[in-house]
Formats: sequence, structure tokens, C-alpha cells
Amino acid sequence: MTIIALKNDTLSVLASSKGAELQSVVRNGAERLWSGDPAVWGRRAPLLFPLIGRLRNGWYANDGKRVGAPMHGFCRDRAFAVEQVSDSHVRFETVSDEGTRAVYPFDFRLCVEFSLEDNAIVKSHIVENTGNAPMPFELGGHEAYATCLLPGERMTDYFVRFEGLDTIEMFGMDEAGILTLPKIAVPLEDGRLTKTPEQLGIDTIVLENVPGSTIALASSANRCEVTVEFPDFPYLGIWTKAGQDDARYLCLEPWSALPDAHFSPRELAEKPGVRVLAPGERATLAYRMTFR
Repeated sequence: MTIIALKNDTLSVLASSKGAELQSVVRNGAERLWSGDPAVWGRRAPLLFPLIGRLRNGWYANDGKRVGAPMHGFCRDRAFAVEQVSDSHVRFETVSDEGTRAVYPFDFRLCVEFSLEDNAIVKSHIVENTGNAPMPFELGGHEAYATCLLPGERMTDYFVRFEGLDTIEMFGMDEAGILTLPKIAVPLEDGRLTKTPEQLGIDTIVLENVPGSTIALASSANRCEVTVEFPDFPYLGIWTKAGQDDARYLCLEPWSALPDAHFSPRELAEKPGVRVLAPGERATLAYRMTFR
């Protein structure tokens, strides 16, 4: 595992070749990314590819054939090759192999780039179909942003802010983490979501078509906030691990596709939001995280 340090006049960032994952984001001396404390939740910002979420009974179909695969795919624990382009830009890359083809029978190249721009991190994903058949894929982020940044703060001081909304409509979810319908209306307080997923009786808040493709995590107790802009991602997950009265982090997760649902087909290529690349085709999906 290689840790890469990035820096500009505003941010100091660490990124790991394991999973092409952010490890640290420091602004004004404050750590803004979750620590990965294994006693609470041992990850920080895992990469979701080529699948998002759990699969019904652990499998999907490809051309009618059953394919078993793990939750969130395999990239979050995968070793990436690394190239540091500059003090503020790093590129990670991985390609398909025999192991990936056992759970995802396609040939691909995936590059993940982090670029610092003032007080923002732009995370770009370049997905390329290097095989001879159409390639469906899902891709998502899972960044866990730190809360309780100052002594004495609690999770109840924090909220998620939406622009131009007084209600959000989240998908239902069963006990296995599979999405259901109908959607559930959740009132906001002046555009603010002040409840965690657990307080809403659900594992993950899953939304589609968020206005402006923008969301912010902010606090009533300090001036720090992070804004995530995700125009290439039609879905969003909001998550923190259940059973924690004061979790100290919240995940804001742009997703290119919808996790598995009871109303979805079994065929991967036919699931809601799944993108399909022709042989030789590539797609770039990016989002921006701005720290204030």
C-alpha cells in the first residue's frame, strides 16, 4: 500500500493506493474525513465498482447466467497502480484480471484521479471497456465526512442541507438492504435533514434526482461544511452505521446507478441507472467535494 500526499495552499490530503481511497483531508488544521476507527466503522471512503450495495441473494444475471458477487464490488480493497502527476494531482489505475472476471465477467480499465482546486477535491473516475462485449457497470463514492469537529459537539448539531426542497422522497428498504417501493416522504426543516438514517428507521437514505445535484453537510455549532456536487450521478446515498448514538461521521455517496431493488430486473445491464459501454468506449464520471 502506497500513501500519496497532496497539498495546495488550502488543503492537505492523503490518498491510498489500496482502493484508490482518501485517507485524510485537512483544512485549517482540522481533519475533515472520518478516521476509520475500527471500533466504530473501519473504512473512510471506499470506492464502489462495478456494483453498488447488496445483491438479492448475492447474485445478478449476465446474459441469463447467474453471477455471484460481493457487496459494493471488489475495488474498495484492490491494489491500484499509482502515478503522482503533481503536488496536487494523483492518478490511480487498475485493470481486470482472472480474479475480477470470476465475479464480473468483463475486461475493463478503471482510473481514479484526485485533483486539488483551491478548497475543493475533484474526484474523477474514467471507466474503459477493454473487452469485446458491451460492459454494464455501476460506480459510486462512499466518503465519510467527520462530524463533531469541536469539543462538546454532538451529531445532533449536524444536518444535511438541500437546495429548494421542503421534503425528500427516499426509497424504502427491507431488512436485507434491498430497495422497495413506494417511496417514503421525509419532511425537511428549512431545507435541512436533521435525522440520521437509523432515526428514520432505515439503513440507508437513497434518493434520486437531487435538485442541482448538490448537497451539503453543515453544523449549527460551527461554520465548517462540506458541499458535494455530483452532476454525473443521478442517485445519492446517505449513511452512517446503525447502533451509534453519536457516530461522528456521515457518508454522502454519489451513485451512478440504483442499488439492487425488488422492482429491478436480475440482468445487470437492465438495472436502473446502469451504464453500458461498447467495446473500446470510455466514460468519465466526476464529483467535487468543497470544504469550508
